[in-house]
Amino acid sequence: MATESRPVTAAPELLAYVDGLRADADRMDGYAQRLRGAAERLGGCAGAPEWSGAALDRQATACVTAAVQLRAAATALLAHAAE
Repeated sequence: MATESRPVTAAPELLAYVDGLRADADRMDGYAQRLRGAAERLGGCAGAPEWSGAALDRQATACVTAAVQLRAAATALLAHAAE
């Protein structure tokens, strides 16, 4: 995870919030990996519903999108604090 430089004048509460957003983004990336792994495992399971792999992949994609948005929000908050 790349970290941007932080403005010296940013409130500690804001910096903690930014750190929280980044941690949430990392967590969402982890969820995406787990969902894709589950989809792969279910793909080889004869009893799994045919639709399950596609549903898990859609959820994984949503997790990746959320991670990108959380990182963008963290970056925007830091930029705002630097103004």
